[in-house]
Amino acid sequence: MHTIDTASPTPAKGMPLHFKVLIGFVLGTALGLTAHAMATDAAWLHGLIDYVTKPFGQIFLNLLFMLVVPLIFSALVLGVAELGDIAALGRLGWKTLIYTATVTAAAVGVGLLCVNLFQPGLHMDPGLVEKTLSGNVLQAGEIVSKGNELRLMDLLVNIVPHNIVGAMADDKQKLGIVFFALMIGIGLVMKPTAGTQAFKNAMHGLFEICMHLIGLFIRLAPYAVAAFMFNLTFQLGWDVIRSLVWFVVTVLVALAIHGFVILPLWVRLMGGMSPRLFFRETQEATLTAFATASSTATLPVTLRVAEENLRLPRKVSRFVLTVGASANHHGTALFEGITVLFLAQVYGLHLPLTQQLMVLVLCILGGIGTAGIPSGSLPVIAMICGIIGIDPAGIGIIIGVNTFLDMCRTSLNVTGDLATAVVVAHRSGEKDLDESALEKLDEIVR
Repeated sequence: MHTIDTASPTPAKGMPLHFKVLIGFVLGTALGLTAHAMATDAAWLHGLIDYVTKPFGQIFLNLLFMLVVPLIFSALVLGVAELGDIAALGRLGWKTLIYTATVTAAAVGVGLLCVNLFQPGLHMDPGLVEKTLSGNVLQAGEIVSKGNELRLMDLLVNIVPHNIVGAMADDKQKLGIVFFALMIGIGLVMKPTAGTQAFKNAMHGLFEICMHLIGLFIRLAPYAVAAFMFNLTFQLGWDVIRSLVWFVVTVLVALAIHGFVILPLWVRLMGGMSPRLFFRETQEATLTAFATASSTATLPVTLRVAEENLRLPRKVSRFVLTVGASANHHGTALFEGITVLFLAQVYGLHLPLTQQLMVLVLCILGGIGTAGIPSGSLPVIAMICGIIGIDPAGIGIIIGVNTFLDMCRTSLNVTGDLATAVVVAHRSGEKDLDESALEKLDEIVR
C-alpha cells in the first residue's frame, strides 16, 4: 500500500512560520505608512517598489501558482480513487455541496445584515467618491469589462472544459480542472488494472513533489507579505483608508462574526469538534491564506493541516479541500454581498428585500464561480451589479482597500474549507480519525 507524505520539508527550529507572517505584516504596514508620511515623492522609494518589492511579491505568487494545477489535479484524482466506489463519491459530493451552500448562505446573510446595520455607503463624502473613482478609472474599466464577459450560464457550461490544456492556462476555468480530475478518478475506480495502478502511482509521486516544493516556497511568505503591505500602505496612506473606514469596518465585523461565531458553532454542532482545538490547529493555514490572498496557493498547507493537525481522513480531506479551494468561498461571497449593497447606498439606491434576496442567491453562485486567485471576486461583483442595476464602474471606489480585504476574506475562505471538511468527515461516519490523538490535543488546548 502506498503511503503519502503530505508533510512539507522539515521546518527549521525557531519561530513558527505564521508568527513570522504576522511580523512581516506589521513591519510592512508600519514602514509603508511611515514612508508615505515622510517621503511620498522620493524617486528612490518608487524605484524600490517598482524594481524590488512589487516584483518580489509577484514572483512569490508565481512560484505557488505554477504548482497549483498539478497539485489540484493529483490531489483530487487520488482523493476520488481512494474512495473505492462511485456510490461513496456520490454521497461525499452531495454532502459537500449541501454543507457548502448552507454555510455560504449564512455568510452572505451575515454580510447583508451588517451592511444594512452600518450603512457604510451613507458615510461616504461625495467629493471623495469622485476623487477615488477618477483615480481608479482604468482599473475599474478593466474589471467591468471582465464582469461583462461573465454569465452565470457560462460558469455552468465551463465546468465541463472542451480543452483541458486551455482550462489549465485560464484562472477562470479552475472548476474545469476539478471536473476533469473527477472523471479521471472515477475512471481509475472503474478500471482497476496494472496500467491504471501505474498511473495512480505516478499521481502519488506528482502530489508528493508538489507538496514538497510548495513547502519550500512558502517559507518566503513573511517577506512577501511585508512587501505586499509596504506597497499597499505606501501608495494609499491614511487618507484613502480614512475615507473608506466604514466600509472596511463593515467587512471586518461581518468576517469576524462569521469566522468566530458561525464557524465555531458549525464545527461544534455539526462536526463534533472543539472550536478551540479547531482554531489552534488551523492557524497556520489561516495565516498562510492571509499572506498569499489565494485559496488555491494555500491548498498544500490546508491539506497538510487537515491530515496532520486535524487528523481528518485523507480521502475526505483531499476531495473536500481540493473542491473547496476552487468553489467554496465563504468570505468572498460575504464580501460580494456587502460590496454590492455598499455601492447601491453610495449611489442613493434603496434595494428592497426581494432584490437583496436576489443578491444573496447571486453571491452564493458567485462564490462558487470566483477564481481562487487574488482579487478574483471583483469581476463577479461587477457582474452582479450589472444584473441588479447598479453602475459597475463604482467598483473603483473600493479598489484601494481591496488588497487588504482580499487577504482577510481569503483567510476566512480557507478556514471555512477546513470547517466544512471537519463536518463532512464527521457526518460521513468516517471513523479513521485518530481519536486518541485528538483527545490529547484537546487536553493540551484546555
